[in-house]
Amino acid sequence: MNLEPMTLAIVAAYLIGSVPFALLLTRRSAVDLRRLGSGNLGAANVLRASGVRAGVLVAVLDIAKGAASVVLATRISGGPLAPALAGLAAIVGHIYPIWLKFKGGKGVATYIGVLIGLYWPAALAFCVIWLSIAAASRYSSLAALIASALTPLGLWAFGRPNVAVLFLFLTAALWFMHRENIARLLSGTEGKIGVKAAATPD
Repeated sequence: MNLEPMTLAIVAAYLIGSVPFALLLTRRSAVDLRRLGSGNLGAANVLRASGVRAGVLVAVLDIAKGAASVVLATRISGGPLAPALAGLAAIVGHIYPIWLKFKGGKGVATYIGVLIGLYWPAALAFCVIWLSIAAASRYSSLAALIASALTPLGLWAFGRPNVAVLFLFLTAALWFMHRENIARLLSGTEGKIGVKAAATPD
């Protein structure tokens, strides 16, 4: 196994994942996402802070980060291991970006992008589940938690056990990053989709 192309793919994926599209695309409007709503640099907080168009654009770009990292790894290094590790690196980069003192987003959109790159039917299933839960509850976080919890099971059912194991770990990381959202959901204080984000206290 040639480790040099794999290492290159992983490092490139981390750097791609680290690009903070949420912060870059809201900077022109003088919005600091770190001081609004959840303080999270992700599409959901952009949606609440800057509206649907900005939120969707950030989601698409963050999804693209994950998918591009997997595709790049496939081109650079053959075999199934490099794309999986690159996908993991892209999500780590999104959550812990080197450019922002390792404080980024929660990884949902990039998670979807990696899923597209590794097995797109499961990504389609994730999106259907997310949209259904989000439409019924108006909680983006709840939709992401349920869809991600079902993803490893779906991958196993689709006959992709190796990818399922990877996404079992990624789902655990996503749930860990949503621990504050889970607490707010349980207390009934979680912000809903369509509700304008309020400034966070200093």
